[in-house]
Amino acid sequence: MIRERAYPVDPWHIRETRLDLDVLAQSESVFALANGHIGLRGNLDEGEPHGLPGTYLNSFYELRPLPYAEAGYGFPESGQTMVNVTNAKLMRLLVDDEPFDVRYGELRSHERTLDLRAGTLERIVEWVSPSGQAIRVRTVRMVSFTHRAIVAFLYEVEPLDASARLILQSELVANEQLPATSKDPRVAAVLDHPLQAEEMLEQRTGGLLVHRTKASDLRMAAAMEHVVETPGKHAVTTEGHPDWLRTTVACKLEPGQKLRVVKIAAYGWSSNRSLPAVRDQVGAALASARLDGWEGLVEAQREYLDAFWDHSDVKVEGDPEVQQAVRFGLFHTLQAGARAEQRPIGSKGLSGPGYDGHTFWDAETFVLPALTYTQPAAAADVLRWRHSTLDLARERAQTLGLQGAAFPWRTIRGQECSAYWPAGTAGFHIGADIADAVRRYVSATGDFDFERDYGLELLVETARLWRSLGHHDRHGRFHIDGVTGPDEYTAVVDDNVYTNLMAQQNMFAAADAAKRHPELARKLGVDDEESASWRDAAASVHIPYDRELGVHQQSEGFTRLAEWDFENTPPEAYPLLLNYPYFDLYRKQVVKQADLVMAMYLRGDAFTPEEKARNFAYYDARTVRDSSLSACIQAVMAAEVGFLELAHDYLGEAALMDLHDLHQNARDGVHVASLAGSWIALVAGLGGMRDFNGQLSFAPRLPSRINALEFSLLWRGLRLRVEVTADEVTYSLRNGGGSARLDLLHHGKEVTITQVKPVVLPIPPAPPTGPAPSQPAGRAPVRRATGG
Repeated sequence: MIRERAYPVDPWHIRETRLDLDVLAQSESVFALANGHIGLRGNLDEGEPHGLPGTYLNSFYELRPLPYAEAGYGFPESGQTMVNVTNAKLMRLLVDDEPFDVRYGELRSHERTLDLRAGTLERIVEWVSPSGQAIRVRTVRMVSFTHRAIVAFLYEVEPLDASARLILQSELVANEQLPATSKDPRVAAVLDHPLQAEEMLEQRTGGLLVHRTKASDLRMAAAMEHVVETPGKHAVTTEGHPDWLRTTVACKLEPGQKLRVVKIAAYGWSSNRSLPAVRDQVGAALASARLDGWEGLVEAQREYLDAFWDHSDVKVEGDPEVQQAVRFGLFHTLQAGARAEQRPIGSKGLSGPGYDGHTFWDAETFVLPALTYTQPAAAADVLRWRHSTLDLARERAQTLGLQGAAFPWRTIRGQECSAYWPAGTAGFHIGADIADAVRRYVSATGDFDFERDYGLELLVETARLWRSLGHHDRHGRFHIDGVTGPDEYTAVVDDNVYTNLMAQQNMFAAADAAKRHPELARKLGVDDEESASWRDAAASVHIPYDRELGVHQQSEGFTRLAEWDFENTPPEAYPLLLNYPYFDLYRKQVVKQADLVMAMYLRGDAFTPEEKARNFAYYDARTVRDSSLSACIQAVMAAEVGFLELAHDYLGEAALMDLHDLHQNARDGVHVASLAGSWIALVAGLGGMRDFNGQLSFAPRLPSRINALEFSLLWRGLRLRVEVTADEVTYSLRNGGGSARLDLLHHGKEVTITQVKPVVLPIPPAPPTGPAPSQPAGRAPVRRATGG
């Protein structure tokens, strides 16, 4: 586990001031760089020691069989695992024939810095070899946002005390050996030599490798080229083999002289294009990057991020840790989706192999909200990818005897990859989550062209699924039985409230969209009768409620289940899924992650304030947060029901999930949904932002340890800035001209914002609350000293 405050608190940097080999894998995730297409784990340049090597291409995977103790009808036959592709990070240095290795000799200093504004990872090292030769090494790496296929490296080395003969070996290496996996289901499967060599090309200053996967039949190419600058005599040579390519630079330097090498690498892959086409693609990418050069790439990266931060930054005054963490979270969220371009966003982004690189409902429900209001084009691309997998989702629905489209619980390419059907197949709510992301995107952007071309069909096919999955009882109530909601500790239940309410919204949204686009709807086979059936089912959805306790039931009968014995559950028994049988979890009132509470956030229009307060208190006492998806949502609802200090505590947990390795699994990649969730906790939680029925609203209130909160978001082409203090809030438009106007609700009152003059409004006193909710024994969020 990463030591608390392992990274000094800094508003724009993540800085590691000493190298701790015990948490090397965790730091490799924290320092990962990506652009949505390519991902590089933050491995040391020389490759060793390492925790977990990793270089990834979005959606580049290999197939593997899914083992079953006892097979069943409709079980997926194969899984998909993200491949660790050809590694271009490796730059091995020899000093007078001794390898530069931090485990040997004397490591005088070692610092790595992730610059959130520059989009680079810098490393500065002073090392003395076992024979006493002292050197300084400075490296900078980047994954370009402006050149989608490009990664670039700067390597500088200089002797400090005496002349030295330096040999730098820069490599491309395929089929790296990976550490053995564990039994934790959150960890990736390990593939043995998944890449088959197809072509190798060597030139004096670089070369190219082309490989193909054995079962999924995907082709990839990686190429590299070097620019060498050094005083005096030097030699550059390249040698190649099917699985590795090495460019060697040799020189002799005096103290004060410096070897400077710029390495540019390009990646490309395809399931359809020929070998020459993929080879030429990376060649063209290299040519384009060479035209800009190192300085041009760095400058373009900074300009891209300057524009991003200008309309996406969140400023938190009073909690420096959360300030650093929310920017770190936004940066990783951007890295996960910026250049994905109609490919999915995995639960770890491209920072590690956790969950085999699969995408879940996390993407639509946690990551896309942050992108929709800050980087809407990236959100639209993820939804276009979902649309591209509709035929597979229709096939899955047919296999299950259903109509419409049944989207996979976990996947890379679009096929269901979950071998555990109670959490996989039964997690049908993912269809409504996708529909909610469509609704949110169209509402926030006004992009009705997207709705016409992609959104309508997604809404229609998911509505058809709900209509065929559910049924009316003899009293006319609509039930959806045998499903699993967000809480995976309560599986295969009837009338999960989250699922039912999200399905209700899905069916209403589909009917409304069909009405807006009648001709297209008819082409999809939607008639008035089908549309009316969606509205009828949505209007009569059954929502379980325990009148005796005065709370909604997470699912039918949940409140009559036996209570979990939290007092006698030792701390080391968490997460429960690794220490108790599922059948025991399924029959107790123990909640893995926000479920009914999640419903109150996304469908807050379906609950009264009194119901929200009672429900939150009831379920907070039973939620153990074994999922990283929970804390941010609990922060949102704690703020809404008036417990601002508790909301701040949950916010801290969500934001610091990876910087403090709170779930002790950051080694497998960052938790992108929790990092995006820190934005949600601040903007939707403390900022009180909601978007119900196309109406943007805010109800901001701050806890005592946060003095001010400022954030910006995009709404239908307008840049809205919201500045919150303890007593008042300022709304202002940053573009649109004098005619631009934005109507919103402030604590329930209508307000019109224009660019002419900011609107300053008081924050009304918070209504009285009862005692603060309790949490399961030992599971309360940590109350941090913020230093604010």
